[in-house]
Amino acid sequence: MVTIDQIRQLREATEVSLAECKKALEATGGNVAAAKELLKTWGKALAEKKQQREAKEGIIEAYTHGNGKIGVLVEVRCETDFVARSQDFKHLAHEIALQIAGVDPQDVQALLEQEYIRDPSKKIRDLIEEVTAKVGEKILVERFVRFEL
Repeated sequence: MVTIDQIRQLREATEVSLAECKKALEATGGNVAAAKELLKTWGKALAEKKQQREAKEGIIEAYTHGNGKIGVLVEVRCETDFVARSQDFKHLAHEIALQIAGVDPQDVQALLEQEYIRDPSKKIRDLIEEVTAKVGEKILVERFVRFEL
């Protein structure tokens, strides 16, 4: 039997919906660690499924490094204006801009394969897949430009 505390713990750790957390816990017999891994697997499968959709909305995130000598513009796309205005999506776009400022990838494909500067156990692709699973929409980095004095 899955408890409310287990569901709450998994929800806080993953930010996935309560229903999905409950389903994952039931599938793993209440094992929170195994449920986290199952949610990651489900999130990747969802992200792959959503790749066929069209991403017409999004935002352009601007970031200037503290010393003012590095600047980044990144275009991050999603399917709806609703998601584009969400805090999760805005935070993702900001984190991607920080990554570009700090690591200077050559192109979008190289960016997606880079280790995330805040958590080297993840790649930028993984970060995008996590948010895709959370918001339920296709998300992609369309393009970026990095300026440095």
